[in-house]
Amino acid sequence: MATPSPSTVRALYRSLLKELPPRPVLVTPRSPVHQRLRNNFLSASALSSSKPTATTSNSSSTAPDAVQVAQAEQFLCYLKAQRSFTTLIERYNPGADMDEEERVRLSARRVGMNLPKEYAVGEGPKE
Repeated sequence: MATPSPSTVRALYRSLLKELPPRPVLVTPRSPVHQRLRNNFLSASALSSSKPTATTSNSSSTAPDAVQVAQAEQFLCYLKAQRSFTTLIERYNPGADMDEEERVRLSARRVGMNLPKEYAVGEGPKE
């Protein structure tokens, strides 16, 4: 396996950050996931910069970097798929996040009916 270029790793890091949920700027500290990603990429870049540039017959020293990048790319694909899945669920199943009462009311309206108003015990209609 070839060692990934720094620009590839940087692009992968930025893509992963784009998939994380947005956070308010300057209001909250970085999330633990963001911190972990940052630390992993910083430690990987520190290790790759400290490695000698001469090629050796032992390719096991470069294998973990390529494997980590491949795992990060797979995780990125997973995050993109999760985001698109959530978008599709919200688009085609709009009542998924509603409570039962609201769902019944909207279902009745869909077929042209209005539900009667419910009153609590001891209450009358407000006029």
